Amino acid sequence: MIVTTGNEVEMGKIVQYLGIVRGIVVRSPSIGQGLMGGLKSIVGGNIEEFAQVCEVARLEAFNRMLQQAHEIGA
Repeated sequence: MIVTTGNEVEMGKIVQYLGIVRGIVVRSPSIGQGLMGGLKSIVGGNIEEFAQVCEVARLEAFNRMLQQAHEIGA
């Protein structure tokens, strides 16, 4: 499946617009991730524990969006 946020698909032709699809996921860190992330936030910088939670949520949201697109016939 081709995924785009634009109005055109390079080297392709859009034959029908089916609407907007979206994938939404809200995750919270585990107790361990929250504890480690909280401690690291004291000194600042990138907090890998929280970044990992965000990355997992982003991937799950993308997959849900693809599933919704499939369900409407995209």
